[in-house]
Amino acid sequence: MAVKKYNPVTPGTRFRVGNAFAEITTSKPEKSLLAPLKKSGGRNHHGKMTVPNRGGGHKRRYRIVDFKREKHNVKATVKTIEYDPNRSAFIALLQYEDGEKRYIIAPEGISVDQVLVSGNKVSPDVGNTLKLKNIPLGTVIHNVEMQPGKGGVIARSAGSYAQITAKEGKYAILKMPSGETRKILIECMATVGSVSNSEHNLQSSGKAGRSRWLGKRPRTRAVVKNPVDHPMGGGEGRASGGHPRSKKGLPAKGYKTRNKNKASNKLIISRRK
Repeated sequence: MAVKKYNPVTPGTRFRVGNAFAEITTSKPEKSLLAPLKKSGGRNHHGKMTVPNRGGGHKRRYRIVDFKREKHNVKATVKTIEYDPNRSAFIALLQYEDGEKRYIIAPEGISVDQVLVSGNKVSPDVGNTLKLKNIPLGTVIHNVEMQPGKGGVIARSAGSYAQITAKEGKYAILKMPSGETRKILIECMATVGSVSNSEHNLQSSGKAGRSRWLGKRPRTRAVVKNPVDHPMGGGEGRASGGHPRSKKGLPAKGYKTRNKNKASNKLIISRRK
C-alpha cells in the first residue's frame, strides 16, 4: 500500500496526503453483496440527538462481508480487491468452486487469482482461515473470533494484527493490537496475515470538508459551552471549567470505566499500556 502527496494547487490539497489505491483492481462492487445503509444523524427513535457531531455525509451502501469463513475445504479464487467506504481496510471478492461469491477483509499481500481456503487441515498461508490450535506459534493473524462460530471480531481494521505467543490447554495466548495479552479458546478461527491498507494512518484529509463527506459535523469544545450544556461549561472569560469530564459527567483522562467483576477479566494476562 502507498500514500501520495498532493501538489498544493488548492488550499485543500496543500496538506492532503491521500491513498494511492495501488492494490485496488476495480471500482464497481458486486451487486449481489450490497445492502442499503440507513443513517440516523445521531438521533434516536424519538428524534432526539443522543450522539453529537454526526450528520450529512455521502450516501453509502453496505458490503456484506464474511467474517465467519465457515465454507470449509472449498477453494476460493480472489477475483478483485476493492475499496470499502464503511471500513479502513480493503476487501477482497472471493469466488468459490461452486460459484458462490463472498467478500472478506483483504489480507496484506494477497493478489488477484490467488487461491484461498478455510478449514481444519489447511496450510497456514496468508489469507487462509483455520482454528488457532492449528496455527503455529508466532504467526501473525487477523479477524480472530472470541467465541467459536460467532465470526471474527479482533484485528479487522487497516494494518492491524494479533500474534500467537503460546498455547496452554484449551487456550491460545494472543498479543492483541492494543498490546494487551489475553487467552482465546483454541477452537476459535482466525485468518493468517495482517490486514491490508497498512499505511492508512499516514493519510491527512487536508480540509474540514472531507470530514463532512464522512458524516462528521463540527465539534464545539466543552469549555466554551454554557453550564446547562456541559459539566465543563460556564465561568468568566477563559476559565477552563474544572476537571475534564464527558457530557454525562464521567471523568476523563485515566478514570477507569471497566467493570472490575467482568467475566473476561480472568482471561486477560496483561492489560494494554
